[in-house]
Order: sequence, then structure tokens, then C-alpha cells
Amino acid sequence: MVRLCNNGVVAIIPARGGSKGIPQKNIQKLDGKPLMAYSIEAALESNKISRVIVSTDDPKIAKIAKKFGAEVPFLRPKELAQDDSPTYLALQSAVKYLENVECYSVTMIVLIQPTSPLRKTDRIDETIEKLLKTGADSAATVCCVKDHPCWSFTIDGDRLRPFSNEGTKIYRRQDLPKAYALNGAVYAVRRSVLFEQNTVLGKDSRAVIMPEEESIDIDSYFDFFLAEMVLKNWEGWFSERNKTCK
Repeated sequence: MVRLCNNGVVAIIPARGGSKGIPQKNIQKLDGKPLMAYSIEAALESNKISRVIVSTDDPKIAKIAKKFGAEVPFLRPKELAQDDSPTYLALQSAVKYLENVECYSVTMIVLIQPTSPLRKTDRIDETIEKLLKTGADSAATVCCVKDHPCWSFTIDGDRLRPFSNEGTKIYRRQDLPKAYALNGAVYAVRRSVLFEQNTVLGKDSRAVIMPEEESIDIDSYFDFFLAEMVLKNWEGWFSERNKTCK
């Protein structure tokens, strides 16, 4: 796809090869297509992004990424592709390559996790727009939590302890304050914030709320199963459900 803009907004999809829970998770098939392909295609559909880059240390992943239209201008150094390697370092490495080797000016980095295959292009655009319109440090997608922290517990030995004393005073779900969690689907961060604060979630971050069915994050084989069920059945099931509720 020919990019229609050259605004310095770069999408980076981190896809290292050494995932432990599910080997080669990023290229495992989901409904017949490599997992990361969904994120590549969603990013390529955005007219607010000038380049879509996959950051990987694995030549096999690089080959598949290019097949689906992403750029892989370099292989990520192994020291930045370990289990405990912070994502922001991989993003900084990619930006430095673009600026120092290609002389390409980066203004915004859009982190698109390959483990969120159900995130739509509209959510990517919405996150970029949120950052631009608010003047914030960053913007990120979130979803409403199912298990509210006010009703969570810690375990001391085998004794339950309330995680929040406030939660013991609330008895009805509808009285709970709304609580949200980062779903990892999209982060948009200014270049200056990425390098000065060493994070994709700056001090002033704004939220883009995503529905539960788009927020599945692939971390286990069960997540693969859920995502595939949503891909195959959600729209049809949802439309039929709406008919019966009218």
C-alpha cells in the first residue's frame, strides 16, 4: 500500500521471536492468518500513519511481516529482545535507526501490540487524534474492568484480606465507580516524551475506551480460542441478539 501522508507518525509493532508461553506466538495462526498480520493490516489502513514498521529480532518473523506489507528496516538487537527488555528501549532503537540512518524525522510513535488482533483501524486513528487534539504526552486504549478492584482480595496464608477498605462499604455493583485497565492495543506517544520520560505512557496520558470484545489480549492458547470465536461469530451473534432484545 502506498502511504498517503508523510507526517512523521510511525507505527511500530514489536514482535520478538522468543516468546515463552506460546512459542513463536506472533506468527501463530489465528483463523488462518498469522497473529501479527491483523495488527499490520489495521495500521496500514490508517491514513494518519506514514510508516508501519515491525521491530523484531527474528528473520522468520521479518519475512512474514514484509509479506503482509510492513517494513522491517533492521533486525532488533538481541539484548533488546529478552523477556525482561522494556518495550520503550525497542521503540527508541527503532526511532534512532530511522533518524540516524535514514534521516527520517519522527514526531509521534504509535505502539501497536501484535497480541491485540481485534483492534480496528478506527481505534488507532482515534488514539492518534486524542493525542493531537489534547496536546497530552500520550494516549492509550483502555477497557472497563470486569473484576472490579474494590471487590478484589489478597490472601494472607489462606485468609482473605480486602484489597481496598473502600470496597467493603459497597454492596451493589451499580454503586461501584467505573474502573478501567490498559488493554495494550494502542499507545500513541510524542517522540520527546518517549526519550525524555522513557515510557509510552507519559505523565499526561489520555484514554480511548474500547469495548470488551475488541480488547482480547493474546497471552495463552485460551485467548487464541476466544479471539477466534469472536472473529467468526461475534457480528452475527450480536446482530441476532439485538433482534431478540427489541
